[in-house]
Formats: sequence, structure tokens, C-alpha cells
Amino acid sequence: MVRAGLKPDVRAGLKPAPTASQTPRRRNLRLRDYDYAQAGFYFVTICIQNRQCLFGEIIDGAMQLNSAGILVEQAWLELPRHYSHVVLDQFIIMPNHFHGIVTLTDADADADSVGAGLKPDVRAGLKPAPTKRHGLPEIIRAFKTFSARHINEMRQTPGTSIWQRNYYEHVIRNEADYERIAEYVENNPAKWAEDSLHPDNAAMLAHIANSDTHVGAGFKPAPTPGRNGDADE
Repeated sequence: MVRAGLKPDVRAGLKPAPTASQTPRRRNLRLRDYDYAQAGFYFVTICIQNRQCLFGEIIDGAMQLNSAGILVEQAWLELPRHYSHVVLDQFIIMPNHFHGIVTLTDADADADSVGAGLKPDVRAGLKPAPTKRHGLPEIIRAFKTFSARHINEMRQTPGTSIWQRNYYEHVIRNEADYERIAEYVENNPAKWAEDSLHPDNAAMLAHIANSDTHVGAGFKPAPTPGRNGDADE
């Protein structure tokens, strides 16, 4: 601590440690006070770490998945098996990012705790313990973790980060909003050369890195819950 009237010693190129008010903080860019576990339609975009093209390539306006891309597709399609209230809609795996529309329904979370074809024993007034209803952040985290783990196992690169820590989300409010986003997802491969995430569009990427706006659709990024730089992502 610096005493009154004294200045920190900055000789020999040394700088004082930043105060709490000067320390940069990662902003939480999700909607404030919004319950992301409630039923609704959500649009998500997830980018690869450093926006490398790892999942395949665009040929004649269509996405051709490689082995890593196929593992991502499998991880996404597996989500409803793990979360009974998840319904998948349109999605597209691009060379260096992913777009998907996911619906969270009002399905009873207790269904997750019952095995296939089995019913809970409710004799003697007992009820099965309730299962936590997972919200969108936990679901996206699981998708990133499982897909990254499988890719790293395939490539024999344990602990390598595949996904960026943040992801982009948008709450779909009405049918017009849904139609606009569904069309955006469907046409994404055909417009790859114009995409702000295309590696050749470096200037656009620099703009995105310094802004809070979503790639090409006006949405804001939301942080994935968990540790900074989680190697399983």
C-alpha cells in the first residue's frame, strides 16, 4: 500500500500493480435476470478457439464435414438423450463455428431420473428425488465438453482447447424472429465467403473481437459457465 503523498517506485521499468478498480473484468453479456432454464427457443453460435477451420470445408456452397466435424454433429444430436426437455431444431456445423436452434420444453425434469421403460417406486408415499432442470448454459457446456473430448481422443491431443470459452446466444421471441434465424442458418454455407468468421475476412474479425455484437446476426455473446480456459472445451 502506498502511503499518503508517496508515489510507487516505477524505476527500472517496473509498474505498480493495478488496483481493484483498474483490473479488467470479463463482462457477463447474457440477459440480466433472465432464466435460461425456462421453456423457449434459443439460437446459439459457438466458435472454435482462435477461429481455426477444424471441422471440414465448404465445397460448392455445401459443408463437407471431416472426422472432427462428424464428432461435433454426433455430440449435438446426443443432447436430447441426456436432457429430456431439449428438442433440437436447425443447425449447421461450419469450418470454424457452429450455429444451432435449440428448444427447451416444459417436460417434467423428473423424467431424467427414470430409466428406460421403468417407473419410480412410489409405494408408502415415497416420491423420487427431483432431478435438476439444466438451463441453456449447462447444456451448451456439456456439448462443448463432450465434443472436445472426443476430438482430442481422436487426434491424441488431450487437454487441447477446441472451443472458445464464450458462446453467442439469442432468445427467439416470435415466429418472424425464428424464420429469420432459420434462414440465416440454412444459407450460412452458401454465404461462407462473405461470412465475418471466414479466415480471409481478417478486418471483420478484428472488428468483432473488439465489439459485443454477434457474427452477422446482431446477437450478443454469453459466457459458458466454468473455469477459464477449460481444456475440455
